[in-house]
Amino acid sequence: MYSWKSIADWILENIDDVTDKKLQKLMYFAYAWYLVFFNESGDEIDNRLFEGQFEAWVHGPVLPELYREVKRFHGNKIGADYFESNREDNFNPEVLDLLKQVKDVYGKYDGNELESITHQEDPWIDAREGCRSNEICKNQISDKAMFDYYVRRLDNE
Repeated sequence: MYSWKSIADWILENIDDVTDKKLQKLMYFAYAWYLVFFNESGDEIDNRLFEGQFEAWVHGPVLPELYREVKRFHGNKIGADYFESNREDNFNPEVLDLLKQVKDVYGKYDGNELESITHQEDPWIDAREGCRSNEICKNQISDKAMFDYYVRRLDNE
């Protein structure tokens, strides 16, 4: 398991024009796809990319620890060296491949577009059940919900 800061650092160093919102969503997609590729089932999740739990906030999935760290950017670009002191160069090749795939698939979108994508997906929708669209909601998005949803997406492609 890696630190969330080392994953955020990789994203900032390798993807252009990353804002606080874009970083949150890229972290979410990396985490969710890691669950799919490094676990056998949603009922027995033993492998996680990093420690933390995403919550279903108004603007999509949010890792609260990351939010507290980057909220001051308010939609502005975050520098590539922001988390440099937490850098880990020892990503195994499979994790590096996953991060590159996240970059290739999602890195071209801005934060608002990534928010829109997550708003159409079951894990965020289901976690917000009972919350109005503009209501503060700190319901957790379960690892099982992410695994089950994204593994179905794989099967449909």
